[in-house]
Amino acid sequence: MTASESTDRPYGAFPVRIGLQVQPQHAQYADIRRTVAAAEEIGVDVVFNWDHFYPLSGEPEGLHFECWTMLAAWAEATERVEIGALVTCNSYRNPDLLADMARTVDHISDGRLIFGIGSGWFEKDYDEYGYEFGTAGGRLDALGEALPRIEQRWTKLNPRPTRDIPVLIGGGGEKKTLKLVAKHANIWHGFGDAETLAHKHAVLDEHCKTLGRDPGEIERSAAVGDKSPADIGKSLLDVGTRLFTVSSSGPDYDLGLLREWVTWRDEVNAK
Repeated sequence: MTASESTDRPYGAFPVRIGLQVQPQHAQYADIRRTVAAAEEIGVDVVFNWDHFYPLSGEPEGLHFECWTMLAAWAEATERVEIGALVTCNSYRNPDLLADMARTVDHISDGRLIFGIGSGWFEKDYDEYGYEFGTAGGRLDALGEALPRIEQRWTKLNPRPTRDIPVLIGGGGEKKTLKLVAKHANIWHGFGDAETLAHKHAVLDEHCKTLGRDPGEIERSAAVGDKSPADIGKSLLDVGTRLFTVSSSGPDYDLGLLREWVTWRDEVNAK
């Protein structure tokens, strides 16, 4: 990164990291556990799951497991990787309870939790489990109300978290979501090509400026889909993305693409 790039995109100072989202669908838990162990052995930086109650692809009523009980198990089963949800649905749990759950997983993992959260979107989850779906705007407003409660609860718990738990917020809404990122998050997770992400970064930077926050404090994360580092690595790197997350679904959990990204990470960080 050149001097001008570090000035324009101070978040480019973060090292490249690779995440794996182990989608907890269409597989038995033993397969999920083995996948997490394999990812840690490969050298991934973060292992995520997601916070849904039903599969998002394939058989709608297929095998599926719950997010936060799984994270607690991962905290015991892993040693090095950070863990978290990509992302927790704010609607499904009382914010103070969620803060306590996160604090507990933080302690079980010896300080390796990333607290990923978003406003929620998958209507089937809401309908089947009896939550009010409402509107996208209403769910975002609820997230805005929950985040300060979560932060405050962390200061009251005994024992407190082992560290300032990193907060990851997912979503690309420019008026509400990215403003919440500027106010509360350590990591922003988005989707899209380099041009789309560069635009979102610029919007987030403006929110930071308005709130008096250094945009360089917020690590920029993106989903890479089924793309290889040869396809999109440099273009996303050039716009400031530093956490690149591969997704893998059951039942087979192919980690070939993950290995490519981990190798690329090591090459980039060695420069």
